[in-house]
Parts: sequence; structure tokens; C-alpha cells
Amino acid sequence: MSQTLPRKGFSRTADIPSDILQALSQGTIPSATLTEGLALNQAQLLQAVFPALSKSTLAAANAACQLGILKRMQTISALLLKETGTEGINRCQTHGSDTVRGWACFMIGAQTGLALQTRLALIQPLADDEHFGVREWAWMAVRPHLVSNLTITVTCLSEWTRSPSERVRRFASESIRPRGVWCSHIAEFKQHPEQALPILSPLRADPSVYVQDSVANWLNDAAKDQPVWVSQLCEQWLLDSPTDATRRICQRALRNVK
Repeated sequence: MSQTLPRKGFSRTADIPSDILQALSQGTIPSATLTEGLALNQAQLLQAVFPALSKSTLAAANAACQLGILKRMQTISALLLKETGTEGINRCQTHGSDTVRGWACFMIGAQTGLALQTRLALIQPLADDEHFGVREWAWMAVRPHLVSNLTITVTCLSEWTRSPSERVRRFASESIRPRGVWCSHIAEFKQHPEQALPILSPLRADPSVYVQDSVANWLNDAAKDQPVWVSQLCEQWLLDSPTDATRRICQRALRNVK
């Protein structure tokens, strides 16, 4: 199946033609929608990309396909890391399949003994990936490590807010949202959101809508626990930086504040 196969993204699993689903599961085309990423057979994909894996690993991967998508990604990545090590990471992160590059994210997340700065350096190319799905897997994969030492995390990610890449800047805020999506909450930021200001403040007038939405969603998360703080912060931002970008962020941040 050619990577240039003409196609559109499908939003319902039942609508995905069998040849498209087969190509996704062979890793010859990337997914175009979340639905396609969820529908492909990861055990089949694993065997296609790593045909020399042990039977026990392939059997465990096949069993993991019964799990929810996040646990599926985590489990298959852990199996792959155990058998292939860092060489497996290198192969995955350059593969054409976004799911395979997603495995690289979780393999980096599963590595032991890495300093946070090192882990962030490894995940950054995947945080800057061209595919929307890989960028989401990137922050999900390392979020537990970010949460475990928020002081170092804030220091490191505040530097990412100066990146020329909107994807990297967006990672800085999205990866540590107080509530987030498909992840555990960060209790410290729910109670003390001001600790994240070294990341949020530099992005308050970011020209990228992609980044603006992330910052607004961060503050919307925080407003569920600290609505007064978020309202006062937005008021101050609008005084300090009365730009269209800041106004958009604040409007979206306060959308549920009464």
C-alpha cells in the first residue's frame, strides 16, 4: 500500500475501508484522524515493523490490544523497550507511522534513570512532530516525570516558551495542565496555579492560535478551583498586554467563570 494513497480521514471506525485499515496496521500510511489511530491493529503493526520480536512479546502485545488506547500504547511500548532497548527507540521515532512514533514517546517515558532535562531533550523532537497524534503522545508519555518534580519542570519548560516552534511552545503549557485530558490531575497546580506563571506569562500574547488555545485551556482548568485568581490574572494580562492574542486567551480562559 503506497503512502501516497488518495484518501480522506474517517471519523467513524465503520467507515474505514478495509484496505485503509490494513495499510494503517502495516504502518505504510499515517492516521488522518483519532478514529483511525484507535482502529488500527497495533499487534499487527508491531510485527510489521519489528518482525524479529520474540513470540512471547508478540503474544503480550496481542493481549494488550484489548486494553484502552492509553494503556495499549504504554504496554506495547514497554514490551518493545524491554526487547529492543534504545535501538528500538531510534527506529520508532523515524518511522512513517504516527503510532510507531507514539511508541517512541512512551519508550522514552518508560526509560529509567534519566534526569528530567535528558528526558525532555529526548522527547522534544517528538513534541515538535508534524503529526497531531504524536505531539499528544509526547506530553502524555513524560507527564508523570514532569509532575514528580514541578520545580525543575517549570524551570526547564519556561525555556521552551522561547522556542521558534509553536509546537514546542504549546507542549510547555499543555503537558502540565492542572486537569488535562486522559491523565491524572496535578493537585499542586490546582491549589497553587501561580507556580506555573514562568511558563504561562511568556505565552500570554503568543501569536499562534495553537498555543493560545493551550494557555486558555490551562487557565480554564485552573479556574475550576481558583476562579478569582484566574480572573485577576486575566485582568492584569489585559492591562499589560492588550493584544488580540491576549484578549482571545482571556476570553476562552474565563468561558466557564461566572
